[in-house]
Amino acid sequence: MTPAAELLRVSAASLEFQNPVLLAAGTAAYGRELAGVMNLDSLGGIVSKAVSPEPRKGAPAPRVAEFEGGMINAVGLANPGLDAVKREDLPWLERNVHGPRVIVNVVGNVLEDFATVVEGLTTYSRVDAFELNVSCPNTKAGGMEFGADRDTLTSLIQRARSSTSKPLFVKLSPTLPAIADTARAAVDAGADGLTLVNTIPGLVIDVEKRRPALGFGTGGVSGPGLLPVGVLAVWKVSRVVPVPIIGVGGVTKGTDAIQYMMAGARLVAVGTAALRDPRAPDRILGEIQNWCEKHSVRDVNEIVGSLEWQS
Repeated sequence: MTPAAELLRVSAASLEFQNPVLLAAGTAAYGRELAGVMNLDSLGGIVSKAVSPEPRKGAPAPRVAEFEGGMINAVGLANPGLDAVKREDLPWLERNVHGPRVIVNVVGNVLEDFATVVEGLTTYSRVDAFELNVSCPNTKAGGMEFGADRDTLTSLIQRARSSTSKPLFVKLSPTLPAIADTARAAVDAGADGLTLVNTIPGLVIDVEKRRPALGFGTGGVSGPGLLPVGVLAVWKVSRVVPVPIIGVGGVTKGTDAIQYMMAGARLVAVGTAALRDPRAPDRILGEIQNWCEKHSVRDVNEIVGSLEWQS
């Protein structure tokens, strides 16, 4: 193993990652969409596009719009469904992607859907872990987010936990009023790790048409403006739970990733930046390595939680 490879190796939730940089959920579907323009094997991990028990058509077009501070999207968790992912996408990953870990993002309309997907995919060797997106709406509870109700969140995680022995990461919304308390509840229910944060709700208006820029109307805001929100959430949560955190939101350069790690994240996911430039994850990884070498850091894990808070 080269010194650079040893420098970047990270362990989280009983898994070894060759480096801390992941592709965030929805960035490259299930991998093949970026295979021709990105070296997927150089990544620490790939977080897949959402998977639900049944196919979802998603939100009406247009689904994505850019604005000066970033991007807003309303994809509606569109995906081909569990059976199609098992039949087409996981076999492709098995054949073509070998270096990075694969974390499957899981969504649902009702509480039971999460355990259904986890149970359906847990025997696949190419699936290393699951990311439960509890920010999506619970249709049985009038559209309230799964993560907004502690009892629902606990039941959801416990059911998923009983369906697999593989690590479970729970992805939380930055709009939760007490995100550290919710994170603690998730860990108590069986989460092995956390992903912070999801997008923030927003509205972008096409002023010429006097209509929303997105077909759905509102959407999730991502991009550089989300960075300090995500970093703060990671710092708050890392102080109260001992599990590994994936920091995500607004990462466009190596020092953004290092901010997340200093705040307490062990892994960092790149989303909007990779959509704009598929070469961004490789560049960010190189910038992390250069920063470490410049600051005489011999192990990237030394950075994790190293923030010195001034009182």
